[in-house]
Amino acid sequence: MATTVARIVGPRDGKLGKLGGVGFRFMIGGEESGGGFALVEHPMEPHALAAPLHRHSREDEYSFVLEGRMGADLGGEIVYAETGDLIFKPRGQWHTFWNAGDRPARILEIISPAGFEKFFDLMTDLAGRGELDPGGMAALAAEYGAEVDLNSIPRLVAAHGLTFPGGPPAE
Repeated sequence: MATTVARIVGPRDGKLGKLGGVGFRFMIGGEESGGGFALVEHPMEPHALAAPLHRHSREDEYSFVLEGRMGADLGGEIVYAETGDLIFKPRGQWHTFWNAGDRPARILEIISPAGFEKFFDLMTDLAGRGELDPGGMAALAAEYGAEVDLNSIPRLVAAHGLTFPGGPPAE
């Protein structure tokens, strides 16, 4: 069994990345947790859509609302979570989430088992270099066992008054 070093992760610790109105702060990765989980904070601008509808084949996700209001589509059911609420997004279920408020929100994302945080890391690196496009995002997601429905973006943006990096995909 690999041993990791105990540590404190402060409010400014961890690699930062951003995609449009959604931030990524990498707090604990799979290498540190023995693969059991990863922890990523998502600071979100008002009305920012985090992702198109998607589903994972390898991991479950748990979103804990640190501040603000989160909306989510969980297999077609629209739900809202307030500060202190936890939303469970099991593997195999289509889902997405967004900041459903007029103020910034912060979501703590627990990914179990770990691994998908590497997808977030690659995406933010590609976006930072101007090399991310919707087709590339979907192909990269598939490498991490996730399916992405890019056609859901215009509907989600219109239905919930949201913004998404780069806007809707070209028709």
